Amino acid sequence: MKKWISLFLVFNFLLLSFSQDKDSLKLENKRLEFQYKKLYFPVGLMVSGIATNGNGSGSIKNEIAEFRNEHLPGFQNHFDDYAQMFPFAAVYGFEWIGMKPRTDWKNRTAILIKGQLLNLGMVYLLKTTLNETRPDGTSFSFPSGHTANAFAGATMLSIEYGENHKWVPFAAYGVATGVGLMRIANNKHYISDVLFGAGLGILSMKIAYWTHQYQWNPAPSTKDPFLGSIY
Repeated sequence: MKKWISLFLVFNFLLLSFSQDKDSLKLENKRLEFQYKKLYFPVGLMVSGIATNGNGSGSIKNEIAEFRNEHLPGFQNHFDDYAQMFPFAAVYGFEWIGMKPRTDWKNRTAILIKGQLLNLGMVYLLKTTLNETRPDGTSFSFPSGHTANAFAGATMLSIEYGENHKWVPFAAYGVATGVGLMRIANNKHYISDVLFGAGLGILSMKIAYWTHQYQWNPAPSTKDPFLGSIY
């Protein structure tokens, strides 16, 4: 019994140590301003994915696939199936442990839904339209949906917490990059699929932020509604 009481006290101490008073976390819901230079990286990744998507035996994507088959024959792991969701879980989990996000949870959820509708919608459209063969011989290779999902989540996580916690973007994009590499190691995707998927995921989530109007949970107005009409 004493053991369980001790664990309970330790657990509560950790919560108090890492959490902050929710009333003190005043969220400003600052709109993310559009900047042309923010397009360079995701569009560059997408262009790189298209450029490396050649089908010749000497193409970059086939050379990397051959390197994988030579050094990692039979490798198979399902960690990337779960890791692609880690950034999205952290978008809410980090707030739970006391880190201050950029956006309140209602607007954050609306942005997430809009970003993923665009992201996964484009992934589905491209996969079914192009119907390219994966390295393992199955269908729907281009682009990588796992990678697009992971980088969309990493982008959202970086926007929400990167301003106050500089390490977050490195961790978020590190996980997303790991997911992309795992897709290649699992022989599920070519490098071209991963590059394009990464760019698509980043761009989709940025568009969701750039176009969001923050109409959910608006701050209460301080203006007197009767001023000028009654007195």
